[in-house]
Amino acid sequence: MTTTLCARPTGRLGVLALLLLCPGIWSGVRADMPYPALRNSFDSALQHKLEQLVDRLGYAKATRQKRLNLALVDISDLHRPRVAAINGDEMVYAASLPKIAILLGAMVQVEEGELELDAATEERLRRMIQSSSNPDATNMLNLIGKAELASILASDRFRLYDPAYNGGLWVGKDYGKRGLWQRDPLHNLSHGATALQTARYYYLMETGQLFDGRLEPVMKRFLANPKLEHKFVKGLKNRPGAPRIYRKSGTWRTWHSDSALVERAGRKYILVALANDPRGSRWLERLAAGVDELIMSGPAAGESP
Repeated sequence: MTTTLCARPTGRLGVLALLLLCPGIWSGVRADMPYPALRNSFDSALQHKLEQLVDRLGYAKATRQKRLNLALVDISDLHRPRVAAINGDEMVYAASLPKIAILLGAMVQVEEGELELDAATEERLRRMIQSSSNPDATNMLNLIGKAELASILASDRFRLYDPAYNGGLWVGKDYGKRGLWQRDPLHNLSHGATALQTARYYYLMETGQLFDGRLEPVMKRFLANPKLEHKFVKGLKNRPGAPRIYRKSGTWRTWHSDSALVERAGRKYILVALANDPRGSRWLERLAAGVDELIMSGPAAGESP
């Protein structure tokens, strides 16, 4: 009976049922990936530098208490990512950050011809990401379907919610007072994320592993030009060279999250931070500035650390 229940399904709703019944099945890795898995790309030197930065900023206690969770990926060489993380698989409430999952779901439906990327849809997606519009996020989520989005995230194709790694991106509720569908099976969160799975989202996007390079430029267009100039954006504002930021943040009460792909002077890196503290916005601002200095002062792509 267990073998029958845990056989791989053919439809997306079957994928969701399998996720809830047999969480361990999602640990597999596709053999045809042209880029290394981030989990196989941890870099001890970068890890040490990230831990030093956290200690210097005074956030070591917060990381020990798991009130601050981080992932940093230097992708200046896309084929040789360098990964560092602190509490990278700790899944927490992430407020509006998981709206990037809704963006992914919309692109899947565009790919399948179920959603037209017309001017009105583009504007809704732009407001959802750049201005973090809750009404537009709710509209798009219900258009895609909550169960459909959950099964997309958990599918073998994306594995952005993976019980083998303590979850990941999850959207089980409208962005409003009502509309609860399903809290995530592992942590009972309505809108959740882990730092490493969020970083992986950006890496898959940047390397064309989501849609074979066809829709990733569209996704980046929505993630560019953030309207909310706080957290990472504020921290990077005065850095030299005008870094280009592709970003989505989230805020609710003491929960502060941010995620970004940053490009500057031939370097690229992904930074994700999830904090639970009234001072969290300031924490993320200072972390962004410190990480940018750390990356820009390190070796260029192809050089030894």
